[in-house]
Amino acid sequence: MSTYKPTIGIEVHAELNTKSKMFCSCKNDPHSSQPNTNICAVCLAHPGTLPRVNSEAIKKVLILGKAINGEIADFSEFDRKQYFYPDIPKAYQLSQYAYPFVKGGKLAGVEITRVHLEEDTARSAHTNANDTELNASGHSAVDFNRAGVPLMELVTEPVIHDANTASDFVKELQLLLRTLGISEANMEKGEMRVEANISISATDQLGTKVEVKNLNSFKAMAQAIDFEISRQAEMLDKNMPIKQETRGWDENKSRTFSQRSKEKADEYRYFPDPDIPKFKISEISSFGPESLSSAIRDTPENIRNKYRDIGLTEIQTETLLLNPALRSFFEIGFADIQSEVKGEEARMAANYLTSDVLGLLSTKDETSLSTEAVAGFVKLIVMLQKGEIGSRVAKDLLPQVLFDLKDPEIIAKEQGLLQLSSSDDLKAVIDNVIENNPKVVDDYKAGKEASVQYLVGQAMKETKGSANPAVLLTLFKEALK
Repeated sequence: MSTYKPTIGIEVHAELNTKSKMFCSCKNDPHSSQPNTNICAVCLAHPGTLPRVNSEAIKKVLILGKAINGEIADFSEFDRKQYFYPDIPKAYQLSQYAYPFVKGGKLAGVEITRVHLEEDTARSAHTNANDTELNASGHSAVDFNRAGVPLMELVTEPVIHDANTASDFVKELQLLLRTLGISEANMEKGEMRVEANISISATDQLGTKVEVKNLNSFKAMAQAIDFEISRQAEMLDKNMPIKQETRGWDENKSRTFSQRSKEKADEYRYFPDPDIPKFKISEISSFGPESLSSAIRDTPENIRNKYRDIGLTEIQTETLLLNPALRSFFEIGFADIQSEVKGEEARMAANYLTSDVLGLLSTKDETSLSTEAVAGFVKLIVMLQKGEIGSRVAKDLLPQVLFDLKDPEIIAKEQGLLQLSSSDDLKAVIDNVIENNPKVVDDYKAGKEASVQYLVGQAMKETKGSANPAVLLTLFKEALK
């Protein structure tokens, strides 16, 4: 097989989490269980209706542009993209062509071409004779709840050369969208959809581009890219031409399949929408530089730098970034400028949040972690750091502190769990453990020093984890001289 260089460009569509749709006041809830409930005459394209632009959606795109160091347009407009499909009620889509809101930028080392704003389409449901839910005998139904939802499209330059780099880029984009509150970007729900433009060539000249659409997971995207590279290479090896087309991804067969020939821009007959005013961004105060800059203080990269300065490990940082509830909890208690508890306590808190607390949340809804529990959690960490309780007790108290909003100090006192560190407090426990474990004592005195750890464990068990293990070790060694 000849050696070919793959070239990949990525297009990402993400639904913005505004309260209302892009051009009307209907609720932005495309996942409503009841079809065709969040609709009006505007998003159904009834004659005589006029669009009204959602300024919050525009601001979210501008915030993203600022975050990726893109060029924010001063002049912009919406265009009509002409094409007919049952889920496009107007027979055109309101989008942007010549004047997108953002040009250029870079994220995760990948150069960005543009970011523009448009409206999402409705959702088609195709049934067959065996589909009892709609009592149908083979037809298509359309749910317009999604029609008109604000949809951001980001296009990269063709600078990616392998599936791993493409996957890393899309993951970082998803994290950025979520961290800045721009989109939930849930791929399984279709809130973020990825398309990969793939070509291969044996020279420095780009090959024929093939687009693979609607990849709804990172795994599917990587597999589709790898498959398409292999498919195209096999065709070129056989001197077969690559057709410029749009292909889909078959999850079951793990292969792409042809859908249609790739449209060209002129086939969409773009022209500026006459019903929507032009935008002069510099004249709109809510889109000003200060407003946008304040919205991007907490980008993933800024958070990484801050947590690195605090002393968190890379794994802890990424875990907090991927779990917004945990990160918010950590920020309030330990990483905010006004937080009184920092340093070693902050590092200890991050360790508990990314291990024990994360484990507890795996059996609960993440929303069960209320910020009201921050004060109790901070007190728990401080008590642990001061040696007032041991790690075993801290782990046992976590559920009550986090989910029942209990005061850890009060619980520890009531249940006798405050750490015992004085020899007077522990003498009776030491004597009892030695008396009940004569064989282990003999092993230790015979030279098996590791056996003393068993005695420490028994003492910890007897004190319900409230004894200081380091003190216990010292006292056992003294008692067994």
